[in-house]
Amino acid sequence: MTEQKQANLKKEVAPYEKTELKSSIRQLINTVIPLLLLWYAAYYSLSISYLLTLAIGIVASGFVIRTFIIFHDCCHQSFFKSRRANDIIGTITGVLTLVPYQQWKNTHAIHHATSSNLDKRGVGDLWILTVEEYAAASKWLKLAYRLYRHPLVMFGIGPIAVFMVQYRFNRKGVKRKERMNTYLTNVLIVGLYALLCWAIGWEAFLLVQGPIFYLSGVLGIWLFYVQHQFEDSYFEHNDEWSYVKAAVDGSSYYKLPKVLQWMTGNIGYHHVHHLSPKVPNYYLEEAHNSTPPLHNATTITIKESLESLKFRLWDETNGKFVSFREVRGRLKQSAAAGKAAKRSTTRPSLQGK
Repeated sequence: MTEQKQANLKKEVAPYEKTELKSSIRQLINTVIPLLLLWYAAYYSLSISYLLTLAIGIVASGFVIRTFIIFHDCCHQSFFKSRRANDIIGTITGVLTLVPYQQWKNTHAIHHATSSNLDKRGVGDLWILTVEEYAAASKWLKLAYRLYRHPLVMFGIGPIAVFMVQYRFNRKGVKRKERMNTYLTNVLIVGLYALLCWAIGWEAFLLVQGPIFYLSGVLGIWLFYVQHQFEDSYFEHNDEWSYVKAAVDGSSYYKLPKVLQWMTGNIGYHHVHHLSPKVPNYYLEEAHNSTPPLHNATTITIKESLESLKFRLWDETNGKFVSFREVRGRLKQSAAAGKAAKRSTTRPSLQGK
């Protein structure tokens, strides 16, 4: 894709970089109110059957994801025209989803500015090593990386590590505004949870909130993971890196059933979002459908997305993700070839003796 075509592509999507107050308010109403009602229904169902509580919790966790998408749009200043309105609603929805608004807003902006750039990894993204980096790593670094990338760790421990621990602390050297917002979010979360524990008892609170928090955390990490971790993704070093190619080729179109698409706030159109973060979630599908070049983005179904669990390392030579098994096989072949070459160079000297 030439630079001119890249510029034209951004221009084609530009008309959708607009907020519509009615749509934003409607989405707040059909997201937050159902979430609160479902939470109360889950609590009420404790006296009937905990299986019913869990079933309601599964649906509620979907509305937590939808609430997070509103939070996400506020971070991009694309949910309301008013910066103050975005900041206020972003902070409130951040409390509901356990994510500090200013902290996430800043790290996520870095993610968008550096996504798929091999020279600028480390902030707002998942830990990714190339095949060469992994081969040269110490055994302890390899172990740490393998543990980090293991599904049981990423999706099992991940929600607790990220939402309960990582987001509760400020990054080193951040500005006062971000620090204070993290403190405020923590205080509001503690206050809300304390109030609920006082009102219904801590046991009932944990039985209701525990599954909702955990499942929504797993789903949130999964969505972030699968939208950048697909076989023929895009990664380049800074000199060759392109923002538009990173958006269109390095982000997937996660094609979900309509119900799940609605529940996840159209975030499956991730290539559109990365191309133009100012497009609010309720215009992402229209922007995709109206822009033919975007139809060439990698489309992934739920079934196909499960294959991404085996992708662990980025292969710069072949431009694709590979598994640890594939790399292990290559390393063994390389080691065997090295030994063979060494034997072939030492034989003449031995014969000469």
